[in-house]
Amino acid sequence: MNEIINFLSSVELFFGLDRNELKLITDNLIREKYDEGAYLFTIGANRNAIYIIRKGDVILTDFDFQGNERKLVIFSQGDFLGEGVLSEESTHSTSARALSELTVYKIPREFFKLNGEITLKFLSNIIRVISRRMQYANSKVSHSAAQYQSGQTRSEHDLLGNMDVPIGAYFGVQTLRAVENFNISGQKLNFYPLLIDALAMVKKGAALANHELGMLDDVVCNAICRACDELLNSKYHFHFVVDMIQGGAGTSTNMNANEVIANRALELMGFNKGDYEHCHPNNHVNLSQSTNDAYPTSVKIALVNSTEKMIPALVNLINAFRIKGHEFKNVIKMGRTQLQDAVPMTLGQEFDAYAATLSEEIERLRQNANLLMEINMGATAIGTGINADPDYPETVLKHLRNITGLDLKLASNLVEATQDTGAFVIFSSAVKRLAIKLSKISNDLRLLSSGPRAGLGEINLPPMQPGSSIMPGKVNPVIPEVVNQVAFKVIGNDLTVTMAAEAGQLELNVMEPVIVQSLFESIDMLINGMNTLNYKCVSGITANEEVCRGYVANSIGLVTALNPILGYEICSDLAKVALRDNRSVYDLVLERNLMTQTELDEVLSPANMLKSKKLRKN
Repeated sequence: MNEIINFLSSVELFFGLDRNELKLITDNLIREKYDEGAYLFTIGANRNAIYIIRKGDVILTDFDFQGNERKLVIFSQGDFLGEGVLSEESTHSTSARALSELTVYKIPREFFKLNGEITLKFLSNIIRVISRRMQYANSKVSHSAAQYQSGQTRSEHDLLGNMDVPIGAYFGVQTLRAVENFNISGQKLNFYPLLIDALAMVKKGAALANHELGMLDDVVCNAICRACDELLNSKYHFHFVVDMIQGGAGTSTNMNANEVIANRALELMGFNKGDYEHCHPNNHVNLSQSTNDAYPTSVKIALVNSTEKMIPALVNLINAFRIKGHEFKNVIKMGRTQLQDAVPMTLGQEFDAYAATLSEEIERLRQNANLLMEINMGATAIGTGINADPDYPETVLKHLRNITGLDLKLASNLVEATQDTGAFVIFSSAVKRLAIKLSKISNDLRLLSSGPRAGLGEINLPPMQPGSSIMPGKVNPVIPEVVNQVAFKVIGNDLTVTMAAEAGQLELNVMEPVIVQSLFESIDMLINGMNTLNYKCVSGITANEEVCRGYVANSIGLVTALNPILGYEICSDLAKVALRDNRSVYDLVLERNLMTQTELDEVLSPANMLKSKKLRKN
């Protein structure tokens, strides 16, 4: 019994209970064993006990919106589950499954009904645990596991003092302070996996360089590299919990990475998290670095890779417009300038133009992303290279090129490179240019589909949802509308990047976090916007051929095709009369014997109006 009491006293759920209370609990414990794969409870089942893990591991799961099982977090010895049992008639919102042979202690619901004083102490402990869990809870569904963190803690210290860190967390005290200080955008580092990957690449490259230069021993270097490789395999991402927008020029981001990597490296070396004597976030993971070179280098690598992630969405949208261009190649319609009738064209030509203008952006994006290849690793604090070996910059560059597969280059002047954010400004402008074009195209689609009876009505957008809470039958162009709004956000983010770049002072631009957040948000929104426009709009567009043809037949703009034959003055008069008397240009030409019907039909045939042709001299 003493062994069980001693074990319970180490579990946070029982903090504050005296030995007699712990003995009472021990007398009422139910000891159960589970085979590997067995469920302790499942989603929707009634809560009937609190589970305390004595031996083994338990995985907590739920389901995504497609019904696939989603792994949330793993609980180990000393963790507890099912504390919601204190709420009457509550059911489990997750499932718990044994990952190995498992021994648990259960405290049944009835115990709490009969022991009010102990229950109040339980509630106090549970409230503290839940409050801490919610500090790291994350609104991004794919990382919602944060709210299921272990209830145990470990103590860590920094220059400001000690803090209790959740025992299962791979981040440490400096990350914890950043979480408390920067509840700003709600966008955590783990929203952007490519940024976490890039941080891992930089830290791995630094470890290899330090090892080559004799600064890290084999054991620590290998552990750091293995931890980085695990991050590159998408493990431990939800431990990157710092807000994207933060003070400190990115120090919190850098330390979040340093702490996660150090603590995972410690585990791989056989030590406990927080045992930093053997692998320290600053002394080992951050060796020969500063936030001021590691952070921007990581960001640049991530942005280059994000560009390559964005381009397939752009290519798919371009192809969708090209397919429609071919489908609509014989649909004649009126072109318009200044929203007024111009000259005939085909709907296919209009959609081909959309494909062509977006195609230009592929090369623009890549050209501007190439400017991000210049990095300042080895600059350390301000570019002087203090605390780094003279051979470190070239050595880490070599390893980073191998790790990333990118043609990275070392800046010729590390002092200048550490304070300069010009590459971000140029890259942001390319992203904005794409957004502007997408918004213009979305404007066109809304105009061309306007109606259905009192607008242009030349095309039909696929109906996606009812358009009004008061007007029955109304269907709105919601997909182009949302793409417009994405573009507005991207344009606003570009202004943020501009202002933040301008705000740099002396040897460092401390506003880089908002530059970083703005760029990654813009890229993510554009990817989502382009995919939405493609699959929920463009691919389903149909043409109203009769409407298009009718506009051509009744348009005064036809007179432009007669201008080389009849002259500007005569054509101006024809247009004026046609508009005033609601007559057709075709009829007026024949009525005035300006051309024969055969001549007129030849000039106004689609084949002659839709492309250039040789003109005879007057």
